[in-house]
Amino acid sequence: MASPQTQTTISPHTQKPLVTRTYPSQSELTATIQRSKAAQKEWRKLPLKDRIAVGYKFIDEFKKMADEVPLELTLQMGRPVSQVAGEVRGFLDRATYMLSIAESSLSDVSLKDTDKPGFRRYIKRTPLGVVLVIAPWNYPYLVSINSVLPAIIAGNAVTLKPSPQTPLTAERFALALTQAGVPADVIQVVHLSPELTSFAASHPQVDFVSFTGSVPGGRSVEQAAVAGEGFKGVGLELGGKDPAYVRPDADLDYTVAELVDGAFFNSGQSCCAVERIYVHESVYDAFVPKYVELVKKYRLGDPTLPDTNLGPVVSIASAQRIQKQVQDALKAGAKALIPEDLFPAAQSGTAFVAPQVLVDVNHTMEVMMEETFGPVVGIQKVSSDEEALKLMNDSPYGLTASVWTNAKENPESERAFEKFVDELETGTVFLNRCDYLDPALAWTGVKNSGRGISLSKFGMPPEASSSWRRACI
Repeated sequence: MASPQTQTTISPHTQKPLVTRTYPSQSELTATIQRSKAAQKEWRKLPLKDRIAVGYKFIDEFKKMADEVPLELTLQMGRPVSQVAGEVRGFLDRATYMLSIAESSLSDVSLKDTDKPGFRRYIKRTPLGVVLVIAPWNYPYLVSINSVLPAIIAGNAVTLKPSPQTPLTAERFALALTQAGVPADVIQVVHLSPELTSFAASHPQVDFVSFTGSVPGGRSVEQAAVAGEGFKGVGLELGGKDPAYVRPDADLDYTVAELVDGAFFNSGQSCCAVERIYVHESVYDAFVPKYVELVKKYRLGDPTLPDTNLGPVVSIASAQRIQKQVQDALKAGAKALIPEDLFPAAQSGTAFVAPQVLVDVNHTMEVMMEETFGPVVGIQKVSSDEEALKLMNDSPYGLTASVWTNAKENPESERAFEKFVDELETGTVFLNRCDYLDPALAWTGVKNSGRGISLSKFGMPPEASSSWRRACI
């Protein structure tokens, strides 16, 4: 008999093993899904108000664990421990908001205003069944709450597959749910190889798949789901190459600080990180030096230390890929503005990558076209709004975009911003902010950034995890 396969999490900053988990066999995974299916049939019978009450108890249970999360997450994926508390706050804020709209979002839709005499029509939202959630490592709590909690409150069961990099996050999430009263088989954590993940996505008793990750990973999951029996839904939150445009009347000090944080927080490892900046030629020469000086102040090092504000990337392989993208840009004519010797921790053969700002870039370079997912940003000069708009849309991705201008004081700037809102090919458009998710707004993308919706009343089922049922009486 073959030995069970395992996965081991390597802590990015030490390159030492942290935790090991064992994969189930296909038959064990099938048994898990079958238990979820059976448990869901009972869970859905619980009145919606009671499920919502369990959701609020879950928030209380997770708060009891909150002090244990920062160091635990830092050891798994490398984000500075000083910055993890923000993810915990965001996790709880999103949970609270989604619970606050659950009753109105999941209640029956009456059509009485247009009913004909003798008829009563309504649309009923019903749970789908078993939802497979495949979670990422870069923001494992923030992303998982978008789908796991709404699915469970809607009456579904969730099989939660965390990234091998952050297995403890899913286990902690599930523990808080079960301590709040969610039956153990309604929320199950599974650690899966890529092959087993495809098997789960194609399983006939899995009714919906929610995936967050890379474009190739999303494509693989979708193909597996399509190849399975039936026609299950698939939600995909994929990559980004998010642009920012700085107009002539932008407040440069404010804008520089926000765009540095938007590019380098979490070492740039965010699907909505700012990866390319277009600056109007009239302010370009003032913007770039301010930007560079702020980036030079970062402290790259051991993420468990409180004064570190830039940690390693997730792996040595990721570091090498990022460094190659930078070197390829330099060979093609780009100029690097950050001396690497300012960041001695960034040694070859480690996961530490020095932050870098590139100028003299263009769209023939991969660094301006393909996701970097690291502490690197390209800045390109433009001569007009029209040129900026064209370049911002010249991308295979479309997750978020931001425009930086004084729309409050300048009517022309407000009109210009509205034009960008109308013509940008993206899921979210920001004015004077970036890299932020508001739970009241639908989180979505276009092109290679994925398909589907999370957050807001539109991301509360039915979008991800319930179906419509019509009634005519």
